Amino acid sequence: MAANVDRAELSGLFTPFRLGNLTLANRVVMPAMGLAVCENGAPNADHAAYYARRARGGAALVMTEGVYIDHPSSGDNPLLGRFHGEHALEGWRAVAAQVHAAGAYVMPELWHVGLIPLVAEVMAGEEVRYRQELGQVSPSGYIAPGRRVCEGMSQAQIDAVIEAYGRGADMARRLGFDGVEIHGGHGYLIDQFLWGELNKRTDAYGGSARARGRFAAEVVAQCRRHLAPGMPIVMRISQWKTIDYAGRIAATPGELEELLRPMADAGVDLFDCSQRRFWEPAFDDSDLNFAGWTKKLTGKPTMTIGSVGLDCDMQASLGAGQEAGCNLASLGELARRFDRGEFDLVGVGRAMIAEPDWAHIVREGRLSALKPFSPSVIAHALRPAA
Repeated sequence: MAANVDRAELSGLFTPFRLGNLTLANRVVMPAMGLAVCENGAPNADHAAYYARRARGGAALVMTEGVYIDHPSSGDNPLLGRFHGEHALEGWRAVAAQVHAAGAYVMPELWHVGLIPLVAEVMAGEEVRYRQELGQVSPSGYIAPGRRVCEGMSQAQIDAVIEAYGRGADMARRLGFDGVEIHGGHGYLIDQFLWGELNKRTDAYGGSARARGRFAAEVVAQCRRHLAPGMPIVMRISQWKTIDYAGRIAATPGELEELLRPMADAGVDLFDCSQRRFWEPAFDDSDLNFAGWTKKLTGKPTMTIGSVGLDCDMQASLGAGQEAGCNLASLGELARRFDRGEFDLVGVGRAMIAEPDWAHIVREGRLSALKPFSPSVIAHALRPAA
C-alpha cells in the first residue's frame, strides 16, 4: 500500500453520485452497524442523535443498524432494531427525520437472521444448538456446515418471509426513508441461501449458483413492488460469515456472477460488498477486491467496506477488544482503487464511530486529526451530541 496520501488523492471521494433518484453529495457512507442499545427494538433520542451526528459530519448516506423485519423468527435480541410495532416504528421515523435535518439521506437495513447459533456459544467453543422455541428457518436446516438440526423451509415459509421483506420496504417508504438496504451477507438468512455449505436444496432455490440466488432475487423484487419509483435498493453481500471467516459464497468469478445476476436483474441498484479488509483481492490472479469483482460482473455500482482507515479488522477490535489504530496508508490504497473505478461508494464504519467528522476531516486533508477506534468509544458516541 502507498505509504503517503494527500488531499488531492482523496478528492474523488467528494464528488456527487447518482443512486436511483438520489444525488449523494459525496461517496462516503455510514454503513449499518449494530450497537445493541435499542429498547425493545426501538431507538431512543440519543440513538437518533447518533445517526444525525454522522450526517452532520459529512456522510452523504446513513444506513441504520440491521432492523428485524416483521416475521416471527427474524431475530430475538430486544437491544437490536425491530421494524414492526408502533413504538419501534415511531423511533425509526424520528431517526429518518433527524438524519434528513442533518443533511443526509438514510435507509434502514432490513434483516432476517435465519438459523444462526448463539454468538456466546460459538465464542465459548460450545456445540451450536437449534433454538426450536424461536421457530428458526433456513434453506435446508443447517446451523453450520455439516450440522443439520431441522427441516428446510417449505414454499409457504419462503413466501411468508418474502412478504415480510415487502412489508419492511413499504414501511420504510411510509416512515420517510429514502430507500432500503437488504442484509444478504454475514451468514444470515439470505446468505444461507447463497452459501452452498448451508443450502442443500434440490428445488428451484438450490443446486446451481443461479438457483441459490433466486430467494434473494425474489426478496428484491418484492421490495421493489412496495417502493416508489426510483427509490434505491442496496443489497449487502459478503464472502465471510460470523461463524466462518473463511466462508465463501463463490469460489470463482463465474460462480459469483451466477449468484448475483438474478438480484441485479430483479432491481438492485447498488451492491454493498462487505470485506474484513477492503484491500484484499477477492480471487486469485487479480488484485480486484470484492466490490471490484461485483461491479465488473454485474455492471452495477458497488460500495466497498472493510477496515477503511484502520489497521485491524472488526473481529479484532470488537471481538478481542483490540484498539484499531489509524492506517493512513490504507487511505492511499482506497484512493488508488477508487480512481481506477473499482467501486463507487465507501462505507466507513468503526472509523466514523470514533470520529463523526471523518468525512469533513479527510476532505480537508487533516488526516492527523483522525482518531483510533476502540470498543469504549461506542458508549461515548451515543451520548447526546454537543
